[in-house]
Amino acid sequence: MSALPVHIPRLSCSRRQAAATIATVGGILTTIPALAARAATTLRVGRNDTGINTISEALRQAATIAGPVEIVIAPGTYREKLTVSVPDVVLTAAGPGVVIVYGAAAGHIAPDGKPWGTGRTGTMIVEAAGVTLRGLTIRNDFDFIADTVSHASGGAQAVALSLARSADRVFVDRCVIEGYQDTLYVNARSLFRRCRIVGGVDFIFGGAPALFQNCAIVTRFVANALQSGYIAAPSTLANQRFGLVFDRCHVTREAGVPDRSAWLGRPWRAGGNMAILGTAVFLRCRLDAHIKTDGWTAMGFTDPAGVRRMLEPQQARLFEWRSTGPGAAPAGASRRRLTDAEAAAFTPTAILQGWAP
Repeated sequence: MSALPVHIPRLSCSRRQAAATIATVGGILTTIPALAARAATTLRVGRNDTGINTISEALRQAATIAGPVEIVIAPGTYREKLTVSVPDVVLTAAGPGVVIVYGAAAGHIAPDGKPWGTGRTGTMIVEAAGVTLRGLTIRNDFDFIADTVSHASGGAQAVALSLARSADRVFVDRCVIEGYQDTLYVNARSLFRRCRIVGGVDFIFGGAPALFQNCAIVTRFVANALQSGYIAAPSTLANQRFGLVFDRCHVTREAGVPDRSAWLGRPWRAGGNMAILGTAVFLRCRLDAHIKTDGWTAMGFTDPAGVRRMLEPQQARLFEWRSTGPGAAPAGASRRRLTDAEAAAFTPTAILQGWAP
């Protein structure tokens, strides 16, 4: 994982916000509130009778529509690199087998002649608020396995789904998100429900409050690897109470991943920012036998003075509560537990600051 560029949100009024029109009533100018509720416009992708063959084109059209838009995507593989900048848009699979795939890695050269960098590699980058994703497979198919031998990429970070700081209230429902290193970047308030998230190295990372409900968290197999990687890499600000929260998830693995080879996570102090003190919490999760007995590990960072240091898990906010399965282990210095009273504070309302999709 490399340092990500700071994203400064655009300050603009959403076309979906309540508007007002000017009318003349009895010769007097007055304002009349626009209708708040409108039927959603549906755009269909991949059907011969619609003329829309790409998701990119549907998003372009959605940006011109004054009202809610649902983009319904026919089954198929769409090799596209998408930026979702339309507020409140819904992207829905019309059936099983909707795969959105691209293969950018941090060290690859982008069309502008510069390396992509981690922050730009996402197969899908969500920049707008209120976006909903349903039933999609979002994949970064950069060949991480080959690169472990050749190191040709110059940077193997390859994001599948990225939620930028300018996004907010992102709901991801029944989606599959696949990559190897840095699969899912969560830097916006978000809810993931019944998803399957697949990766190897720091594959769920970021600083936003994000709730994962009933998800499968899958560690990938890498042949001859001494260890199978790290699941969570939170970069939460120290003054922010909630970060990455996994509730009733199944922490599992692909075939071939050895027992006791993967970490629940490590705290990421992005850019050496001393205001960051990551938090990740696993609540009522089933942990398979690939999870290491110690659970968590340290992560290096360079402090503002240029000194290389390690941020130990005990210095960060990394906890479990009521873990089950063969990967669970007794409480101790390396496997800290929340008390029942502490765990009671981790409600969806609190984590997501009152938002519910």
